[in-house]
Amino acid sequence: MLLSVNTFVSLDGVMQGPGAPDEDRSDGFYRGGWLVPHASPHTNEVVESWFREAGAFLFGRTSFGMLGGCWPKVTEPDNVIAAKLNAVPKYVVSSTLTDEEADWNPTTVLRGDVADEIRRLKERPGKELQVHGSWKLVATLHREGLVDVYRLLQFPVVVGTGKRLFPDGSTPATFATAEERSRVLPGGVVSLTLTPASLGAISAGAYTADEGRSATVLD
Repeated sequence: MLLSVNTFVSLDGVMQGPGAPDEDRSDGFYRGGWLVPHASPHTNEVVESWFREAGAFLFGRTSFGMLGGCWPKVTEPDNVIAAKLNAVPKYVVSSTLTDEEADWNPTTVLRGDVADEIRRLKERPGKELQVHGSWKLVATLHREGLVDVYRLLQFPVVVGTGKRLFPDGSTPATFATAEERSRVLPGGVVSLTLTPASLGAISAGAYTADEGRSATVLD
């Protein structure tokens, strides 16, 4: 299975608490709900297109708890997101969650080495293994080079504080943009599809003047 990270980010890269003031107040975060004024049928269409590609979901414990407390209550048959979340296999990474607590069926708790467990999942046939939210887990997946594609909706707002998709100290990386799948939506939200091109290093260069002309020199 291809592993995809699907998330909402602000202009300053914050992905914490986009949907409601009390969604995630960890570390004293108090600016939750920053996405909602910018949501539209256009952003909903993009998000639904993400979920249509899901064959299974992978969560950290916190996001599993937040989503599992909401989406099982959504039973309308034409809701694409609820239909996927409530029906396809779910995997949650946790060393403390019990099988009884993981009652959003079908759910499997992954308790072993995270990277090894997920490598085994990726070897299975099927549609995408999707990650939504799960900030700490995403950082691990990025560091281990396990993410095949990032899908982002970047909203025109600077939150100023909070958990960022790539916080300080993240492993350097370069990405390729799938231009046919990336666009600016009405209202200024940017839909991006990115595939990792290199991990662990980034290329660099310099602008110089050469015989009166501006020139670019790459390392």
